[in-house]
This record gives sequence, C-alpha cells and structure tokens, in this order.
Amino acid sequence: MQHDATQHRALSIADVSLLARAIREANQPGAIFEAVERVAQATIGFRLFTIMCFDAGRFEVERLHSNMPDVYPLYGRKKKQGSRWGEHTLRDMKPFRAATADGIRAAFDDHHVITGMGLGSILNIPVAYNGRCVGTMNLTHIEGWYTGQHEEVGLLLAAFIAAPLALHQSASESLTAAS
Repeated sequence: MQHDATQHRALSIADVSLLARAIREANQPGAIFEAVERVAQATIGFRLFTIMCFDAGRFEVERLHSNMPDVYPLYGRKKKQGSRWGEHTLRDMKPFRAATADGIRAAFDDHHVITGMGLGSILNIPVAYNGRCVGTMNLTHIEGWYTGQHEEVGLLLAAFIAAPLALHQSASESLTAAS
C-alpha cells in the first residue's frame, strides 16, 4: 500500500505510547512493525518502507516487512558483502542517507526499481541490539526529503524493533547451526 506522505509532524508521547502498547500485543513481530510503520509515516514520511533482518554470517539482509510487498516482497534477500553501504550501515551501524537518485544509484544494485517509482531519496537506519547490527529500517521518498532530524527520529523508532529483529536473527542462526 502506498501512502501519501505530504503531512508529517514531530514525534510525540502519544506515538511512543502507541509503540509501547504495540510491542505488548500478540502477533509479533507484525504488530510492532506495523505500528513503527504508522509512526514513521506520520513523523518522517515515506513512499516505500521496509524492515530487514541482518544475517552477519552471510553478510546479507532479509526483508521481514514491506508496505509494498508486490514490489519488495517479504523474505527477499540481498547480499551486501563488499559494498560501501554494507560497511557503513551494517558493520559501522551508521545511518545512511542519500538525497538524490544519483546517491541511490551509487549505493544500491536495485536502484532502477527505486528510481523507477519516482523515488529519489532514501534513509536507512541500522537497528542495533547488544552492540551489534540486527537489521535495518528503510524509508524511501521523493528527492531531497530526508534530513539529519529524520535520522534521529528513525533511530528512536528503530529501538522498538531491535528486540524482534534480534530474536529473528537468533532463531535463524540456530536453524543454520542445526542444519
């Protein structure tokens, strides 16, 4: 589902309360992923929103949530070994922001899909738990949209999905070890 992102506002206590209630609900991690998406739409804005889990052993990411599953389906995987983006975002756990389509083209192999939808700026927030990256929260919008303030809000929102991503990462590692 594509959202109209023309309206955005400051993060509020009501938003944090909504997230705190959502993480207590059953049907995880879907409930918290959907709540974070809703708050991110209202406070940061996006056209495309995904949440990826990081597989450090394979140095790749797996999509666990997408607001456009027809374009970016669930459980799609992307290898990030050897990429500057992977080093910056996954290894160094620093947010990545590109303000133009050229910045997106320089960082992502699937840039043609992103820019083909008329999207020209991206914000990737590394999600960290216990000192390591467990995934990313990814927002994409029209050219020139994201600012440093959006990064700060994104880091706060990402804290609510750190434990669910860490649990998924741990379960995946256990399955790999058992194989």
